[in-house]
Amino acid sequence: MSTMPVAIPAAETSWTLPYRGRVGMFSLIAAESAIFTIFVVTYIFYIGKSLSGPTPQVLHIPILNTICLLSSSLTIHLALNALHTGRNATFKLFWFLTFALGAVFLIGTGREWYHLIYEEGLTISTNLFGTTYYSLVGLHAFHVTAGLVGLSVVMVLALAGRVKQEHARQVDVLSLYWHFVDAVWVVVFTTVYIVGR
Repeated sequence: MSTMPVAIPAAETSWTLPYRGRVGMFSLIAAESAIFTIFVVTYIFYIGKSLSGPTPQVLHIPILNTICLLSSSLTIHLALNALHTGRNATFKLFWFLTFALGAVFLIGTGREWYHLIYEEGLTISTNLFGTTYYSLVGLHAFHVTAGLVGLSVVMVLALAGRVKQEHARQVDVLSLYWHFVDAVWVVVFTTVYIVGR
């Protein structure tokens, strides 16, 4: 029994390069993930090795801060959906809420540091715990600050009428960064406030 080869019609597929903004952001996220991994592993390695001074028991679990930051992932997603469908007023509202929630998180981090420095006596040079804590949480706070700067630039442009539906692809790049900052916080929160205590 002989089988005849069946000719399969060539499917016409057009392949285009991915948007370079997304490729660039994913590359940045990969590099930043490596940096955060180093800081998290260092923090875990040095847990309990401080010989003097305040220990992780002085930390208060930042539940409100965490709720605000994680909620901002939802608001930026809703903002981007609104921009994709041309609902600019809704986009601005959710974009502002994202900024506000991020700002509340950053202010909460500042208040926590104030408490630790002035009431508990924990500074970056107090002991090994202080060094690793401020390095890891400070690295994350720096990334939140950078994200807030980006969010505020887009907000100013949106208020000036310069962000429209056709700019959704560019705005999506910044939303990827913001989702990354939120995801990293889940790891930092778990490491510092749950595992580290």
